[in-house]
Amino acid sequence: MQHHWKSAGCYCTVGLELALSVLFGLLVGRWLDKKWTDNGWLTILGFGFGLAAGARAIYRGMQQANKQADDEARKEAQQKQKYLDETRP
Repeated sequence: MQHHWKSAGCYCTVGLELALSVLFGLLVGRWLDKKWTDNGWLTILGFGFGLAAGARAIYRGMQQANKQADDEARKEAQQKQKYLDETRP
């Protein structure tokens, strides 16, 4: 049961990182836009950088989830093979 909560925590962290990356990029872009220009390009650029950082967070989360799934599948296969080896006459 504890393993499922740990996995859920990892996925929630990815979602939070995505939201915060986009928000941070947007806010920094708006701040730079107000400071230097007033045409909105830096806001769009900041939003784009935030989206890129959020996509990177999702990609890393997917890699971690795939690695965990592969590790679990390998452990289950080893346990199954061990059981079959022990029960064979």
